Amino acid sequence: MEQSQKNGFIMRALNGIERIGNKLPHPVTLFFIFAAIVVVLSAIFSAIGISIEDPVNEGETIAVKNLLNAEGILYLFESAVTNFTNFAPLGTVLVTMLGIGIAERSGLISAALRGLVTSVPRTLMTAALVFGGVMSSMAADAGYVVLTPLGAVLFAGLGRHPLAGLAAAFAGVSGGYSANLLLTSLDPLLGGMTMDAAAIISPEYAEGINYAMNYYFMFASVILLTILGTWVTDKIVEPRLGTYKGSVDEDVNYLKPQEKKGLWAALISFLVTLIGIALLVIPSWGPLRAGEANIIDAPFLNTLVPVILIVFFIPGLVYGLITKEIKNDKDVANQLSETMATMGSYIVLAFAAAQFVSYFNESNLGTVLAVKGAAFIDATGFTGIPLILTFIVVSGFINLFIGSASAKWAIMAPVFVPMMMLSGYSPEFTQLVYRIADSTTNVISPLMPYFAIVIAFAQKYDKKVGIGTLVSTMLPYSIVFSIGWVLMMLIWMWTGLPIGPGTPIEYP
Repeated sequence: MEQSQKNGFIMRALNGIERIGNKLPHPVTLFFIFAAIVVVLSAIFSAIGISIEDPVNEGETIAVKNLLNAEGILYLFESAVTNFTNFAPLGTVLVTMLGIGIAERSGLISAALRGLVTSVPRTLMTAALVFGGVMSSMAADAGYVVLTPLGAVLFAGLGRHPLAGLAAAFAGVSGGYSANLLLTSLDPLLGGMTMDAAAIISPEYAEGINYAMNYYFMFASVILLTILGTWVTDKIVEPRLGTYKGSVDEDVNYLKPQEKKGLWAALISFLVTLIGIALLVIPSWGPLRAGEANIIDAPFLNTLVPVILIVFFIPGLVYGLITKEIKNDKDVANQLSETMATMGSYIVLAFAAAQFVSYFNESNLGTVLAVKGAAFIDATGFTGIPLILTFIVVSGFINLFIGSASAKWAIMAPVFVPMMMLSGYSPEFTQLVYRIADSTTNVISPLMPYFAIVIAFAQKYDKKVGIGTLVSTMLPYSIVFSIGWVLMMLIWMWTGLPIGPGTPIEYP
């Protein structure tokens, strides 16, 4: 009876989350609403005379600027275009997606993922699925569309429960979304917003931030999540599912000879590309080294966006040429155009988010809120580990209602990055904490864009699968990933290791 009541409570809570989330406006609408709220609040707080002491320039004060007076309204009209074109994540994401788009549309990423999980020994199948899922964040769509159903088919072919294979792949793709052995489009996407938010407190510090700010930590996270995901699948999820009694009539989509040939050629071109980039960076005469004694101080870290473009573009092009997916320059142009066409919704979102962020900064509401928030934290003594854990809980809770990582960070960064800076934590570390919270709750968020698709894949093996079934299956991953990732973060803090090239945990 108690278990039944518990299940009933969980289902009611999940249904409530789904109802509330479905009633929320589209993220684009949300940003326009928030922008309007900022404008109205700026007028109210300016009239009240709210101000704070400048945290950077001693003896000076910062007052809330009215955006509804004549000068403010002129700013709203004059800045609309430049707010959009100067929005840091806009250009960086579009440029990186040019390279990633070729790698995805030529079939390279799909073939690489299929080749990885179909070529490992039976005993390593679970680990390969989780690892492949984590690495698929190079092109998230490929992970959901390719790996999730493939995991189910592979497990069924091995006589294991297909839903366990689906869960393992989904856990890697979605729960490990922030981690990768390579830099992905997520790094410049979130990094640009972090830089803009850090500039509220210290423009000089913001200029020194690089897009690889979380790379060391996220690289190590791949290993951790692969181990944890494998353990949860084999020890918790699959035993709970029991023996699969249905029938499977699907064949595994193994690599064809031409695809294998293309993968080898792509790998060789990838290594040659890395060698070429290394020659530009490592030697003291390298153009991207610029004579700096330390590579961290070299211009290289500020050129990561075009580097990511090249690293993905060249192997994708080579693979496409070998497999005949790309026959001439027209095919390349068409695939690039198709990639940009899929970015239409992001561009619209970026325009709305750019206005909100710019209004927030121009009105000084971000600085005032950060300083007063930091003062409140100091007054309550709520700092250190409790502060960080609270931030994780808040970020994870918001993720249940707003699935887009960039949309959430565009809202949260202008508030939490400055606040955490004033509490002694670097913007880079705040972004890292956010990425942990965002990823670990993806797999239990009914409003995550691909959640319904995963349910559809699961229903091929069990018609009764619904939101509650999938959430209850994925909940162990979310809990274990959260605990493991947070413990790893705490160890990282204790050792004082940099979380990325030249990126400290504490704000100097």
